[in-house]
Amino acid sequence: MTINTPITCPACRAIDRADGVEDGNLYKIEHYHARSESALLHAVMRAQDRAADRITAFAGSLSFVYIHTAWFAAWIALNIGFLGAAAKFDKFPFGLLTMIVSLEAIFLATFVMVTQNRQGRRADIRSDLDFETNLRSEIWSVHIGQALGVDVEHVEEVVREAIAGSRSELNRQQ
Repeated sequence: MTINTPITCPACRAIDRADGVEDGNLYKIEHYHARSESALLHAVMRAQDRAADRITAFAGSLSFVYIHTAWFAAWIALNIGFLGAAAKFDKFPFGLLTMIVSLEAIFLATFVMVTQNRQGRRADIRSDLDFETNLRSEIWSVHIGQALGVDVEHVEEVVREAIAGSRSELNRQQ
């Protein structure tokens, strides 16, 4: 529906009145179809986003822990002289190891933040898709109700009462 189109459908008029203002505008939306959140997200992901996701996924795995445990054990064993004094290259307190681990922590923190930002964008996309699906369902429900002769105004009043009761119960529990 466009802004200038008069609403002649009884179901659409009921939807228009549901927001408390009968202004001839249901929503500024022409048509909705459910879309895949993953498909939308992957369409806008760049190679660097996929790389950050893979790195973050690996850093959050037990393989990462095992590899680092072995790496630290080997580094320390090598540098305290288990293979002889000639093999030592980073004397105690292991300054080179500390620098490498610090740099790794900086990069891992950055990858985690990049992934969290993308998760925020994904939540926004999911919210938009949920709104579209809910709107589509509401419009269809009202039209079907009208076709079946259901009193839409009565149903809306029951819904408002149920929502108000649910909210007051939630407020009491908090």
